[in-house]
Amino acid sequence: MEEMKALPDLSAAEQRVLGSLIEKSRTTPDYYPMTLNSLTAACNQKSARNPVVNYDEETITLTLNSLKIKGLISTVTGGSSRTIKYKHNLGIVYPLVPAALSILCLLMLRGPLTPGEINSNAARLYEFDSIEEVLEQLQKLSEETQPFVKQLPKRTGQKEARFVHLLGDQAEPQETEQAAPQATIFQSNEELENRISKLEQELEELKELVNLLMDK
Repeated sequence: MEEMKALPDLSAAEQRVLGSLIEKSRTTPDYYPMTLNSLTAACNQKSARNPVVNYDEETITLTLNSLKIKGLISTVTGGSSRTIKYKHNLGIVYPLVPAALSILCLLMLRGPLTPGEINSNAARLYEFDSIEEVLEQLQKLSEETQPFVKQLPKRTGQKEARFVHLLGDQAEPQETEQAAPQATIFQSNEELENRISKLEQELEELKELVNLLMDK
C-alpha cells in the first residue's frame, strides 16, 4: 500500500465545517458546492449535530481559510455566478471510498457512535447493506497503516462499543439516554433543515441574477 499523507489535526470548527461539506455534497447535491451563507446554516443545524454550535460567518470564513491551507477544501467560481462557493477535498487527499467517507462524516458531525448508530444515521449519506458492512468499514478504517478511527473502551452499562475519528481532538459528547427514541424526530427536523438550506441557496442565486440584470 502506498504511503499515506499524515492525518490533519483538525480543530472543532474545522471538523464541523468539513463534515458539513461532506454531508451536503451527498444530501443536497443540487446546492453543492456551498455558499458561505448555506454552509454557516449547515454547521449550526440543531438536528444531526453533537454538540450544537452557533458559529458566525467570520468564524466559518477563518475556518475555511485554515482548511484551504491544509488542502482539505477548495473554492469554486465561474459562469454567471460571482459568489464564491466551497467544496471538500477529503476524498481526494486520502483514498477513501464513499462508505468510509460517510462514516467519517457522521463521526465529525455527531461525535462517537456505535456501529448501530452509524448504520441508522447513514441512510442519506450512504446506503449500507447491513450492520456487518458498517463493521467491515470500521475495521478497515482502524487497521490502515494510518488509522482514521479507533474503538473506545466500553463504559459501564454500555452494550455496544463506540468509535471515534482520529482527525483531531473532540469534546466529550453529551450523554443522553433518549438518543435512540429521538432518532425519528431528528430525521424530520433534518429534512426541514435541508429544505431551509435549499431555500437559502436559491435566494443567493436570485440575488446574483438581480445583480447581473442591474449591471446591464
